[in-house]
Amino acid sequence: MAKHIGLVGGGNITETHARAARHVPGVEIAAIYGTNADNVARLCREYGGKAYSDFTAFLVHRPMDFVALGSPSGLHAEQGIAAVRQGLHVLTEKPIDICVEKADALIAEAKGAGVRLGVLFQDRVKPDLLRVRKAIERGALGKPILADARVKWYRPKDYYAKSRWRGTKEMDGGGALINQAIHTVDLMLWLFGDVESVQARCRTALHAIAAEDTLVATLVFRNGALGVLQATTSVFPGYPRRVELSGSEGTVIIEQDHVIAADLREAAANDLALKTACDANPSAFSPVINDVRGHEMLIRDFVRAIETGTKPQCDGVEGRRSLAVVEAIYRACETGECATFTRSRKPSRSGGLRG
Repeated sequence: MAKHIGLVGGGNITETHARAARHVPGVEIAAIYGTNADNVARLCREYGGKAYSDFTAFLVHRPMDFVALGSPSGLHAEQGIAAVRQGLHVLTEKPIDICVEKADALIAEAKGAGVRLGVLFQDRVKPDLLRVRKAIERGALGKPILADARVKWYRPKDYYAKSRWRGTKEMDGGGALINQAIHTVDLMLWLFGDVESVQARCRTALHAIAAEDTLVATLVFRNGALGVLQATTSVFPGYPRRVELSGSEGTVIIEQDHVIAADLREAAANDLALKTACDANPSAFSPVINDVRGHEMLIRDFVRAIETGTKPQCDGVEGRRSLAVVEAIYRACETGECATFTRSRKPSRSGGLRG
């Protein structure tokens, strides 16, 4: 039986969702909502579905089984909760929202309604990265020691100037960290586990925005490993995302979503650097998404979760983890203090660590 998807947003990322959904067997676009009537009308002509400019009317469109949220980040929880209350499953773009409190409200609402809630973190379905995760799980990296992540990207001035919400604290939640580098925060947590504390500094070095375009953070993982994260949209011309993971048994180096080196004591693990198809998106210097394979795989996975009643690759609770770390990093930037996590994963301010 076909699953009908409703798309929320009407901008570039909504077109990404439409292109990805079109490649998923058994998925039909039922409706598209957005505030730009011309964009929404064009998307409906190209990909199908009924155009809506009224969100309430959109939510009662039927048939419709789930929605994909591509709206500004600060609307995700609010719109997701409204969809859940109409019995719809919710798949949202990253981040799940811009603050943990609102994310928790959405997670609780979805759980209470018995609907699926998923967050679009494409790294979790990339072949190379899945192999790295499995290798770490079986101990090929040994005791985790250091995670070094560099998201040294560039965005031109009009990327922010032509948007009403990018780089704003009200709708974007911040700048380079929460918008661009949150994928990498999620990847670090997915591969190395939970973070215990963070320290950070940020600057608005280049762009005329209210949030940061340059940030450096240090992380302490619960397993004892240390981490460094650089997140920018200010480094011209922009360089591929790079993550280096080191343990007592060796090092794995990732560029974009591809393993470029695996120097491990375990000989069998060195095949991690097999040549596989890399994400072709020019993310380092452009927001354009022309390679939608990651989104396609996550929509397939979400449909499977709906049909089987199981968890999607990244559910709401998992999607919350990266947001909690981002929130703590911003707190550390504001206070100059170390932000730590209690066992409930809620960040607090302190000069020391909590067990």
